[in-house]
Amino acid sequence: MQPTTPPPAITLLYVEDDPRLGQLTTTYLQHHGLIVHLVTSGEQALADLKRVCPDLVLLDVRLPGLDGYAVCRRLREQRDVPIIMVSALDEEADRVLGLEGGADDYVTKPFSSRELLARIRAQVRRARGRIAAEPQRITIGALTIDDSTRAVTLAGDPVPVTSQEFDLLRLLAERAGRVLTREQLIGLMHDRGDEVFERAIDVQISRLRQKLGDDPRNPSWIKTIRGAGYMLASERP
Repeated sequence: MQPTTPPPAITLLYVEDDPRLGQLTTTYLQHHGLIVHLVTSGEQALADLKRVCPDLVLLDVRLPGLDGYAVCRRLREQRDVPIIMVSALDEEADRVLGLEGGADDYVTKPFSSRELLARIRAQVRRARGRIAAEPQRITIGALTIDDSTRAVTLAGDPVPVTSQEFDLLRLLAERAGRVLTREQLIGLMHDRGDEVFERAIDVQISRLRQKLGDDPRNPSWIKTIRGAGYMLASERP
C-alpha cells in the first residue's frame, strides 16, 4: 500500500495592523502548520501578492490607508485567491459589503482561533479542488462548469468566479431546471464547508448573473422563482 501524500502546506497572506493580534494569530496558525506572511497595510499586501503567491488572504477591514474593502477589490482584480475578511463590525450590511467586494468568507472579532483555522482550511480545500469526490464537467447550452479545473466558461470565454461562486453555480447546475430555496442552498453550501447566511446567497446570485451577462430584470440563466427560490435554466432560450 502506497503511503498517502500529505497536502502541501497552506501559505497565508495575513493583513492586520494590530501588532498584538497579528502576532498571536500568526503564532497559532504557524503552530498548526501554516506558512504565514504577516503585513500591516493593504498597500504592502498588494505589493507582496505575486511574491508570496498565497493560498488564501486573511484581510482585516480597518486598515491604515486603503481599507479592507478597497484592498479586497484590488486583490480580486489581480488574482482569484480565496479571501477571508476579518472585522469587529458585525452588522449584516458590513458582511454583505465584504462579500459584494469579492470576499469568500467573513469572520467577526473576537474570533475563535480554532474556528478561523477550520475556515481557512475549508476555503483552501475548496480552492484546490479537493471537495469534489468525482470531478466532472457540466454543460448547459453555452455554459460549461469544469470540476477538474474549477473553471467556468460561457460560449468558450472564461468567466472569472470566486471559489464560493463556483460552488454555488455548480450546485444550481447539478439541479438545473429545479427550484432551490435559499435554505436548501445554505444547507448544501454548508455541507461543502461553507458558512453562509441567507443574504449572502442573494449577493452571490447577483454577482453570478452579472458575470454571466444576465439581464437583472429578466434573467435567462439564473431565474428567481417568486416566493420559492432560485433555478438555473436547464437550457437557455
